[in-house]
Amino acid sequence: MIFKYVTHSPEDTISLAQSLGKKLLGGDIIAYKGGLGAGKTTFTRGIAIGMELGDEVYSPTFSLVNEYVARGASLRLVHFDMYRITGALDLETTGFFDYMDDDTVIACEWSENIEDELPDGCIVITIDRIDDETREITVEGDERFADLGN
Repeated sequence: MIFKYVTHSPEDTISLAQSLGKKLLGGDIIAYKGGLGAGKTTFTRGIAIGMELGDEVYSPTFSLVNEYVARGASLRLVHFDMYRITGALDLETTGFFDYMDDDTVIACEWSENIEDELPDGCIVITIDRIDDETREITVEGDERFADLGN
């Protein structure tokens, strides 16, 4: 199922992502698509808020992976940047497959670089930059994401 949303500010994007974050389940993998500056990390910040993990989310550009956990939270969020990953061997060195379990949600920026390695059933989120503030956000997933906002 494909759902389209439009946000008009970073705050709108965070709010939409927060709604999505509340619906995520352990084992979910989010595959982001979108250019540089589209808002992938901003969206991930909203997901973390929705998962009750706080709002301290940073781009994993240099670290490749950031992990977010909170005392009392039932799930953790693992945020990958695959910009410099070029194939299965590179992906293996990130520890990506070690994070796939029932108490983890994985959010993966630049998922196009590892598309052949992603399991079936990923939630695909495409963020298109319309202008400085406006984003069109397409969510490909199941019926959980039908009524996230606007």
